[in-house]
Amino acid sequence: MLPDRAFFDALADAARQQTLPRFRTGTLVANKLAGGFDPVTEADRAAETAIRDLVTARFPDHGILGEEHESIGLDREHVWVIDPIDGTRAFISGLPSWGTLIGLYAGGRAVMGMMDQPFTGERYYADGTAAWYRGPDGERQIRTRDCGTLANATLFTTSPHIFEDDALARYKAVEDKVQLFRYGLDCYAYVLLAAGHVDLVIENNLKPYDVGALIPIIEQAGGIVTTWEGGRPEAGGSIIAAGSRAVYDEAIAYLK
Repeated sequence: MLPDRAFFDALADAARQQTLPRFRTGTLVANKLAGGFDPVTEADRAAETAIRDLVTARFPDHGILGEEHESIGLDREHVWVIDPIDGTRAFISGLPSWGTLIGLYAGGRAVMGMMDQPFTGERYYADGTAAWYRGPDGERQIRTRDCGTLANATLFTTSPHIFEDDALARYKAVEDKVQLFRYGLDCYAYVLLAAGHVDLVIENNLKPYDVGALIPIIEQAGGIVTTWEGGRPEAGGSIIAAGSRAVYDEAIAYLK
């Protein structure tokens, strides 16, 4: 039996109790990457623990793939994919563009997901059939938009610095064709696409927990999300998300 909306809400609420009190408080930051900067905070670890504890208690036969703690049962039919703070750099900088990502895979396919932004009070959710928004301005089903062509599109990526060499050239070929491009937002850009405010998100070197919860939100809102090669995105990698088939086809022609 798959979980209901109330259980996803409970998971997000548990994570929120760990993240929000630590936001904009000067929380301690550790670096996970020698020779670079990959930040992690106490909030990341505590929020993932809170989610995992509830999942384990309710669904002991499910696997868990998380960013901050050891993964378990990845060969099981149902696997939870957790990023407690997607956008830790935004979190430690005081920007409210981070989010808690909670996804559920069934047979290797992303089928349900939630993105919660505690500071703005916004929550995006895919229930297996449709995608939903709930926030300060109410609750509603969301759909992607069709802007017609790449020339009319709004494009987001975290930063052009995430691309190297040939990947940068391919990304820039798309950026040069769109009407508007913006940088930043991490997971928030993807849910804006699902809600019909953005037309394209292009990134690379993503992990499964970076995208697992976002896949069903985008797809169940009517959008498309794949790898740059056109394959399924559950394993991460180089990812393109688009609000319409026409814009996707134009953009991926430059990325392949």
